[in-house]
Amino acid sequence: MASFTEQFIDVDLFAREVVKRYGDGSADACLAADRAMALSRVPPATGMHRDFSTIAPDLPLLHAEKCVGCMECVTVCPDTAILAKVVPASTHAQLLKQLEGREHGAYVARQFAKTTKYFDVPARKGHEGGMFYLAVDPTKCKGCGECVQACGSHEALSMTPKTEAVLDGHRAAAKLLRELPDTPRAYIQDKVLADMMLAEATHLYCGGAASCMGCGEATAIRMMLAATAFVHGEHAVGIVAATGCNTVFGSTYPYNPYRVPWTNSLFENAPAVAMGVRAMWDRAGLRDKRLWVLGGDGAMLDIGFQSLSRMLMSGMDIKVLVLDTQVYSNTGGQASTSTFTAQDSKMSAYGRAQHGKSERRKELAPIVMMHPDVYVAQTTVAHVNHFYRAVISANAYPGPAVVIVYAPCMPEHGIGDDAGFGQSKLAVDARAFPLLVYDPRAGESVKERLSLQGNPARKDDWYVTPKGETIDFVTFARSEGRFARHFDAGGNPSPELLKARDDRLKNWRLLQELAGLR
Repeated sequence: MASFTEQFIDVDLFAREVVKRYGDGSADACLAADRAMALSRVPPATGMHRDFSTIAPDLPLLHAEKCVGCMECVTVCPDTAILAKVVPASTHAQLLKQLEGREHGAYVARQFAKTTKYFDVPARKGHEGGMFYLAVDPTKCKGCGECVQACGSHEALSMTPKTEAVLDGHRAAAKLLRELPDTPRAYIQDKVLADMMLAEATHLYCGGAASCMGCGEATAIRMMLAATAFVHGEHAVGIVAATGCNTVFGSTYPYNPYRVPWTNSLFENAPAVAMGVRAMWDRAGLRDKRLWVLGGDGAMLDIGFQSLSRMLMSGMDIKVLVLDTQVYSNTGGQASTSTFTAQDSKMSAYGRAQHGKSERRKELAPIVMMHPDVYVAQTTVAHVNHFYRAVISANAYPGPAVVIVYAPCMPEHGIGDDAGFGQSKLAVDARAFPLLVYDPRAGESVKERLSLQGNPARKDDWYVTPKGETIDFVTFARSEGRFARHFDAGGNPSPELLKARDDRLKNWRLLQELAGLR
């Protein structure tokens, strides 16, 4: 007879019998040890039953009159805590009448925004306008405030203290979001890639993970899964993960934030495991099913590079998402070959004899480009269209593909919990992490295949703002704690930091040369 845990198919049942026991601390006394539990088998999306509402003192608050429906807040949220749908105007009118008799109905009604994007534009084309509905789930929100930063100049979001009234209102708004039908396809614009998350089927990362507030890795994973599901379907993807932060925050038993099948392997051999999965799927006739490998810069640039290289040489249809934090975040911020020159990190600490890491940063993208017939992209979550296009193209590429994404790590980079979006953008502007796409289908030469589109001032050394400020690596370093000791009392950079700036410029000039821009 199957064990108690092995019988679980219904996530709600698992939540009542297992998740609840872990929540109230009675699991050790109430749950028998069995084979399935020993293997930490977890049903999909159990993370939806996790409650983070007691973690932070503040929650995002919507100012609907300022909202333009850009979807950037929904896109960058690491915890799937802020979601949106569009409802036809006629449906909205009916909902308002229903909300009049509901508790917290007035609060919920204020989450609807009339935007040009979803109401006026369809109306001008002779279609029914839609009302944009945005809700924050307080059980998933950790209060990082990154959505507020992403909203930027629109100022449609602000942080507000958690009171019982605010929590009750947010809970009611989140409940209505789950009750509403899916966004009609007519309101999802294919050319506006951020709109993909309006479709429920793209929410393959449901939240409830144990990631840090504002985690850059979680946002990247959410976006990759959303883009894959939107094009290929919600049941057409699986994950093999290398040991790292993503496997820790993604598998804190009994909480699973994924709606897709996934497994994690040893730190250094996830690509090799993926080769076995791909071979099995192909043999079973599942050639169209997308397979993604997740791993940090340590797993892909350091100890696991040989496994990655072997996978790339196999020519197998496997996709890789490299979560580049520039440190071994999972083991306390140790230096990796991806660490920037002069960066203060464990094993390369700033001290009396050595001022941070002395080696140059290893660049994975050019190395991968030298493998035959491999699609490569380097991107960030702050460049939403670039990121989504990279994932969509990687999925469509008939062979191995590697997408390297800048993944801010708040504690190790020394930045605020809300800074992931802004620092990702600054990393590109400062040439710390240039955007690139290398597509073997684009031509025979490297010049034809490599595109640096998306970087500011592509033909120049450094980007200069309209106000005349030069944005270089020192500008970037000045904004992060990991470089703080390289500035004296007057704010002047150290010789080591100037060396790091030279390294970033050399890398940028190499990419310019390869792309035919020099």
